[in-house]
Amino acid sequence: MHRPHARAASACSAALLLAALTACGGPAEADTENPTAPEGVTAQAGSATSVHVMWERASDDEGVVGYDVYREGKKAASVDAAKLMTDIEGLTASTVHTFTVRARDAAGNLSAPSAATPVTTPATAPTDVKAPTGPSELRGEADSGRTVTLSWGGSTDDVGVTSYDIYQEDSRIHSVSGTRTTARLTGLRPGTVYTFTVRARDAADRSSPDSNAVDLTTPSAPGDPASTAPTGLRTKTTAQGEEFLVDLSWDQPDTGGTIPAYQLFLNGKLTTTIVWGGTPPAGRAIYRLTLTDPPGTRYSLKIRPKLPDGKWGDFSAQRTVVLPG
Repeated sequence: MHRPHARAASACSAALLLAALTACGGPAEADTENPTAPEGVTAQAGSATSVHVMWERASDDEGVVGYDVYREGKKAASVDAAKLMTDIEGLTASTVHTFTVRARDAAGNLSAPSAATPVTTPATAPTDVKAPTGPSELRGEADSGRTVTLSWGGSTDDVGVTSYDIYQEDSRIHSVSGTRTTARLTGLRPGTVYTFTVRARDAADRSSPDSNAVDLTTPSAPGDPASTAPTGLRTKTTAQGEEFLVDLSWDQPDTGGTIPAYQLFLNGKLTTTIVWGGTPPAGRAIYRLTLTDPPGTRYSLKIRPKLPDGKWGDFSAQRTVVLPG
């Protein structure tokens, strides 16, 4: 028994499928192109048993999803595409170690290895019993919307400073040799407030206290709106019985209208929304935060405004608060 309607339906479906494939360029082709090899690989001994490896961003026709770091040809670490550095630990002291980096895409294609970068870990210092002193007089300048240059006064150590670690807020983003007291940081965002500190590290992997913090704002890109970050953020902490009072004050940004509220972040997490009880203040604003944690507790603190259009603006520079003992 013939079923012309069924044959017609099948023919129609096949025609539609062919048309769809034709319109979309046929089945998606597999990604077989390898990413470019990372360039600018540097390796800096952070201690007798650790090395800080950094590199520049690679490119790919579909996009890089991660990087693999190799030591003497064996994979030592893997990071996602957002990171351009990693620390390799558990190394042997007084030894030359050689590192290469390969980029990886979503299809699993690997780039060629980067140029090999050797580094020698220093000798272990069994008599090194003191941490270095903190770097002094940290200062900096925004060279462009994406780069800044920092400089500082050198630290001292009972044996010797191995490296200086640069922190942006609470994250280590760069390391340089203990013989250097300058660093140029790249890959930043235009129109953004950054807070930098520096710590010295010795061969026993002891870190110094933080240097002073320096706030730098990268210039906005041409045509971009001006920054809406609050400026001049200051804190004062006092004990009152079993509580601690943190008084904040800041200069409000020019947003073209009234700022109805601010968000307050502690250690990177939203803690409270500051909403004014009456008319929002003009000029410098103040707020009191009450904390009940043990003495010595350390907080990182920053704020951002609610803009007249209802969106949240840029973050202020970060401040560190340590509850007094």
